Amino acid sequence: MGAYILVSVLILIVAVLLGLIVLVQNSKGGGLSSTFSGQNQYMGVRKTSDFLEKSTWTLAIVLLVLSLASIFVIPRNENVEQQKDSELKELIKDAQPVDYQAPPKKAE
Repeated sequence: MGAYILVSVLILIVAVLLGLIVLVQNSKGGGLSSTFSGQNQYMGVRKTSDFLEKSTWTLAIVLLVLSLASIFVIPRNENVEQQKDSELKELIKDAQPVDYQAPPKKAE
């Protein structure tokens, strides 16, 4: 159960980060890179765009891998199913047959 919670939290964090990075980008080529388009460029506009694109792809792949890994850590409650089956079998065994053709009993 602990691994399932850990993977679920990691998926949530990666999904939020991926959403934020996608929102920072502009579909027309602007976005965060256009903010740094002044004369004094240290990293440069191209490096910012490359970083955002690489981080988008990396987070998308991490999200895919975590989603596939979650299949293996989902808790399976096989004991609960067996317990339900045994309870049903006991109820069926203890049940009294009902004669629907007999006249109804009068209430006293």
